[in-house]
Amino acid sequence: MAERVRVAVLISGRGSNLEALAEHKRKADPYYEIAIVASNVPEARGLVLARRFGLPTWSHSHKGMDRAEFDRMVDAELRRRDVEVIALAGYMRLLSAEFIRAWDGRILNIHPSLLPQYKGLDTHRRALLAGEDYAGCSVHLVTEELDSGPVLAQSRVRIEPRDDAETLAARVLAAEHELYPRALDEYCWILLSERDGRAGAIDVGT
Repeated sequence: MAERVRVAVLISGRGSNLEALAEHKRKADPYYEIAIVASNVPEARGLVLARRFGLPTWSHSHKGMDRAEFDRMVDAELRRRDVEVIALAGYMRLLSAEFIRAWDGRILNIHPSLLPQYKGLDTHRRALLAGEDYAGCSVHLVTEELDSGPVLAQSRVRIEPRDDAETLAARVLAAEHELYPRALDEYCWILLSERDGRAGAIDVGT
């Protein structure tokens, strides 16, 4: 494949979803390439993982910096790398409104619930307490309102009778690793299709 969308993956921690995105690149012929892995935590384990995959990395601590100021620094680095799409993968920092507007419609996130249910944190415990039959994960576009952008794809995970928050989280994370690469691939395929007039769609599934 000659043309791919250049993606920046933003992380703050161990980078398990980054690994899934990078492994998908190895196993398939996706419509994206990871142009940079960026982090607000210079000691993040995911940066080590990225280097093992041969991916370019960038990091800078956000501590002591205004949110908008830090995001302008990130924005400058992504544009220097000709990034077209951003994939948040365990990026544990809220983005400034200025940054979100600048990348409107081009920031994806993976959230551990079946949105619009259980936005924010502690999603698994909340699902268990509510007596849900299913939990899951959602890939959505990022907007200024937390976890409220359009949902692109979802994967459901059945809640078992003996589940606690930890066991449920582990199974949902495994579902994330399957869903995110496929959803990002479809999204990038659509961008390329719009660019050159191709028609059709790829079914990510649920």
